[in-house]
Amino acid sequence: MIVEFEKDYLRDLYSKGSCHDKRHRFSPDIIKRYKRGIDYLKWASRKEDLFRINSLNFEALKGDKAGLFSIRVNNQYRIEFKISENTDDPILTICSIVELSNHYS
Repeated sequence: MIVEFEKDYLRDLYSKGSCHDKRHRFSPDIIKRYKRGIDYLKWASRKEDLFRINSLNFEALKGDKAGLFSIRVNNQYRIEFKISENTDDPILTICSIVELSNHYS
């Protein structure tokens, strides 16, 4: 998949390992797992590939977050994203990262 980031702090966390925004500070372990999750998304050519990796807990979200998908970073955090699939060319599937959220808050 082609991975895009909707927010600058998400891009910075992946590329630099930190961000300048004080609201979005995460422990080094969360950042490491976040990077690994993004790498899995880049590896997958379509969303069905994510089901094969049980530790991701790939799921479609419901309720006010309908239309979004998520994979788990750990028990507390998840990466939320949208998928735009191109049925003609699966290589052009775009995954747009929306949020790294604490789903217990």
